[in-house]
Amino acid sequence: MNCVLLTCVGLLLAVPSVAPGDGAKKEEAKIDGTWVATSAELAGKKLPEGGEPIKLTLKKGEYEVKAESLDKGTVTYDDKADPKEMDITGVEGPNKGKTFLAIYELSGDKLKICYDLAGKTRPTEFKTKPKTKLLLVTYERKKPAESKATKSDQ
Repeated sequence: MNCVLLTCVGLLLAVPSVAPGDGAKKEEAKIDGTWVATSAELAGKKLPEGGEPIKLTLKKGEYEVKAESLDKGTVTYDDKADPKEMDITGVEGPNKGKTFLAIYELSGDKLKICYDLAGKTRPTEFKTKPKTKLLLVTYERKKPAESKATKSDQ
């Protein structure tokens, strides 16, 4: 399951964006960080939970997915589209050389991404359907560990 999810996530993050202007840079700054998958659905079926959680790191137009194997690539955003769009291109790992079109929704510390693993068309809604290769993943932002200062440290 983790391998399938890793492949799906890697595909999602491998598609380049069509709008690299100031708006895309601001959007990138909002999304940059480390995200942990909390749920996933492929072709209309919820993927089973268990094992090591999938960790997605987005930083300055690049992505890295850690699961059973490592997947890296580039990601670009179009925040003017409705729904917002994401293009993902794999450069290292199981998705090397593949490009995937996706849509995303960022709401506070939750990120929802839906993409077509077939790499043919961009999804139009945050749903998956049987007999498709649509993947929908919901992530939560991983917050940095808070430092615990003691009185002796102050």
